[in-house]
Amino acid sequence: MTTKENLYNGRIVSIDAFRGITILVMIFVNELAGVSNVPQWMKHMPADADAMTFVDLVFPAFLFIVGMSVPFAFNARLSKGDQPIVIWKHTLKRSLALIVMGLFMVNAEYGYNEAQMLISPALWAFFAYTLPIPVWNKYSKEFPTLWKSILQYGGILGFVVLYFLYIQDNGQVGMTQKWWGILGLIGWAYLFTVVFYWFTNGNLKAMIAFFIVSILANCLIQTDGLAINELGGFKFIGGHLIHATLVSAGVIISLLFFDGKKERSINWEVIGFGLLFFLAGYLLRPYFEVSKIRGTPSWTLYSAGLCTFIYYGFYWLMETKKKTEWSDFFMPAAANPLLIYILPGIIIYFNRTVGLSIIPDYFNSGIPGILYCTGFSILMLYLMKVFNKFNIRLHL
Repeated sequence: MTTKENLYNGRIVSIDAFRGITILVMIFVNELAGVSNVPQWMKHMPADADAMTFVDLVFPAFLFIVGMSVPFAFNARLSKGDQPIVIWKHTLKRSLALIVMGLFMVNAEYGYNEAQMLISPALWAFFAYTLPIPVWNKYSKEFPTLWKSILQYGGILGFVVLYFLYIQDNGQVGMTQKWWGILGLIGWAYLFTVVFYWFTNGNLKAMIAFFIVSILANCLIQTDGLAINELGGFKFIGGHLIHATLVSAGVIISLLFFDGKKERSINWEVIGFGLLFFLAGYLLRPYFEVSKIRGTPSWTLYSAGLCTFIYYGFYWLMETKKKTEWSDFFMPAAANPLLIYILPGIIIYFNRTVGLSIIPDYFNSGIPGILYCTGFSILMLYLMKVFNKFNIRLHL
């Protein structure tokens, strides 16, 4: 693979802002999931519904942003002279880390036999959420090498111990793959997309073809009675291509915006693709409906269209009009997205472990619950400022 000479190489504040806001909303909706008596538009739509809410857009938005960052990540590594083997190792390590974290977090939620486990499920989950910090922290150059090794390899050993401490509800030792978890789904979608991106040298037409193939695979998976769906390999690959659709959409829009020397007041290509996403989703909706839970083609296409125009708004405001000051509030989350994602889980499982309940039941329902979730999300943002100040950043 070669460096993209015409790819913009400066900081793109609009992508950072989009990432930070998406993460903050993700924290909010995750907390809100446990609150009763709130409007349906503030929850995921049921699996059998033909509809989506803004909550069903949060995960696609993060996948879309992952895709937008891919061209810059590869260009940066190629520009500083990294050999292909180094880049491949980094890619595989990043994907594996997300998949491992996703599996541990899913098993922390259910499927265990509490009576047979040597430690409580809450304590097990607390360690599962906490161990990524020493393993994947971005240690400063001044941090002692010995202590870095102790923390990283100690964290890895901790994951191994947790695996064998886990007792399934059927009495077997060790975790099982119930589903991949949000982080795991991101890991697989990222891996499939960047592998194709690498082998096609980030060619825009090839990425569009990959996007179309991903949509077609999703359509096949969603169609009952097809022989191809009986093939385990196809179901596995096609299942992850559902989310790779959104990552590849982000790659496409990123290339359309930033891979070229020509500056345009209006990017008609981006607008055209955004409209095509909506049109394709509309045409497929009678056959597959719109459902985040089922991962339908119309959901992915509508999400890609919405993310395209939402980002275009950020681009116009921040890159064209240069109005960026307002985004400073969200930047701590943008700079440390993985840590702010797992931090609520650390807090929740710590409280369960020690039997601490500091939130009155009054805040588990209705408007008080919504206000609590808002305040909690903002608190997580300020905690990120503290973590960032002390160089505690998860870096995959």
